[in-house]
Amino acid sequence: MFTLKDKTILITGGTGSFGRRFVSKVLEMDVKKVIIFSRDELKQYEMAQEYTDPRIRFFIGDVRDKERLFRAFDGVDVVIHAAALKHVGICEYNPFEAIKTNIHGAQNIIETAIDRGVERVIALSTDKAASPVNLYGATKLASDKLFVAANSYAGNKKTRFSVVRYGNVVGSRGSVVPFFKKIRSTGILPITDERMTRFWITLTQGVQFVLDNLKRMKGGEIFVPKIPSMKVTDLAKAIAPECEVEIKGIRPGEKLHEAMITEDDARRTLEFDTYYIIQPEFPWWDARSSKGGKPVAEGFSYVSNTNDHWLSVEELKELVQE
Repeated sequence: MFTLKDKTILITGGTGSFGRRFVSKVLEMDVKKVIIFSRDELKQYEMAQEYTDPRIRFFIGDVRDKERLFRAFDGVDVVIHAAALKHVGICEYNPFEAIKTNIHGAQNIIETAIDRGVERVIALSTDKAASPVNLYGATKLASDKLFVAANSYAGNKKTRFSVVRYGNVVGSRGSVVPFFKKIRSTGILPITDERMTRFWITLTQGVQFVLDNLKRMKGGEIFVPKIPSMKVTDLAKAIAPECEVEIKGIRPGEKLHEAMITEDDARRTLEFDTYYIIQPEFPWWDARSSKGGKPVAEGFSYVSNTNDHWLSVEELKELVQE
């Protein structure tokens, strides 16, 4: 059984919402060292004031810079790749910048991890990578493909790569929750379409899902958690029931509903009690290594508007307050 005991862990984009919660969690374990790799010195400075554990190291760098990654990965056992340009509108307006970070950066992570002998790499993905309609989703789909294929690219080296794909994170920076809270005083909440639905997961759940899959991964899997859906109109009621809702129309690159497993992906998907695994299409992949899973039904897809688990307004209120 794989364990993080006495391991050195590096997290790219480590000053973000996920990174900070992840660091808090792993510092409760008997890890050797946690390295925060990111490009914003102010965020690193602020994080260093909050986290004073001597096992933390801060490393300024960009995933676009392969030489800097090579230096940072020295002695690293586990890499969690959370760095990305992820705001849909910004990626649409700056497409090649998104490509350089989300795709070229992914390949730099892969090559450096193999060269440095990292044991395990988990890359964070998004529901927008399934049947993407925006550039952010397209770059993350390409990134997912790179990380899955990296297991063959590694050859007989020990490095193994897997992907975790989940939905919108409650309260993460840039998400709709802090935006709605910020503008509730105006009395109006803008919503692009009243039919819109999204998958919903908390930071704590996302961090735990990554930790669980570090233990169970064989290399090449895309792990998808079973999580609830919510209606954006219900979220508005939960945050500011006194506000009026103003329908603005769907923005460029936006979907009505998000998918995490497409019907085509389903042909190689296994279902477990609390998650799914999209299996890689490798000649050497043995489905028996995912013992306990069962193939999903023909025609299955995992989409936010057809989910069988929905959050009520009251449940959303509790999540938002947390």
